[in-house]
Amino acid sequence: MLLGSLPGLAAIVALSLFAHGVEDTTVAQDGPLPARAPAFHRAARPHIVPRSVWLGTAGRAQPPPPRYDDKVIAVFLHHTDSPGKYDCADVPNIIRHLYAGQTGDRHWDDIGYNFLVDRCGTIYEGRAGGSDRAVIGAHTLGFNHRTAGIAAIGTFTAGVPVPKAMTDAIAALAAWKLGLADIDPRANVRLVSSDSHSRFQLGTAVTLPALAGHKDGYMTNCPGVALTVLLPEIREHAARLQGRTTPAVPSRTIPVLPGRAGPAFPGWTAPVLPGRPAPGALTGIP
Repeated sequence: MLLGSLPGLAAIVALSLFAHGVEDTTVAQDGPLPARAPAFHRAARPHIVPRSVWLGTAGRAQPPPPRYDDKVIAVFLHHTDSPGKYDCADVPNIIRHLYAGQTGDRHWDDIGYNFLVDRCGTIYEGRAGGSDRAVIGAHTLGFNHRTAGIAAIGTFTAGVPVPKAMTDAIAALAAWKLGLADIDPRANVRLVSSDSHSRFQLGTAVTLPALAGHKDGYMTNCPGVALTVLLPEIREHAARLQGRTTPAVPSRTIPVLPGRAGPAFPGWTAPVLPGRPAPGALTGIP
């Protein structure tokens, strides 16, 4: 045996190393350290009330099949611009009314929002297709692809109190939905406009917040000043729920094309342009 030719002490040390497999994990001191696996930041899935609870028998007999993207990299926050003083027990009726308006008066095939959140913090599934999947909604004209729309039930203009239960639920929902693609809710993402009636011309690549307000992508005051000013706080809360402890990446400037509306800020009001839907109008796919 080869070990038998070594001096006694050296043979014992070599045999010990062989038995514990140390020689298989030795790394040269001047070599690179092993790469660490990337950390994924996932948040727990909040409870989501299925659409069957509010839809009942009001749904269309043969709705078209849902359309899907590969993943969700951004969330747009909306308000429904409906009365805010409601009993949370009546929310299924409220959502059913919103559904009737969008599928009736607007002739859409389904409700546009992917999710709705009430003042008590209850999250409801909106558009059909599966809450866990990247369902293409009809909530932000030009930016329905690779995004999800969350609607806060009520009207949140300046001075309207926003219930903490609602913002907590929005943060939890955004943290979970964005976490599926490992997106930091405080970060910015690259999206491409699919409609020139949005804030940006068709085909324009823009940098928008991963957790944005409707007004960031479309000329509107939605989700209202009261919710808009809380977006930074909601983003931070969502990031904590994903387990993120490092500071957010600094924001980049959204490119602005000549003659086009620029980034929206709290209190900013977009003009009504000829041939375009009025501010606040919820517009559908694309």
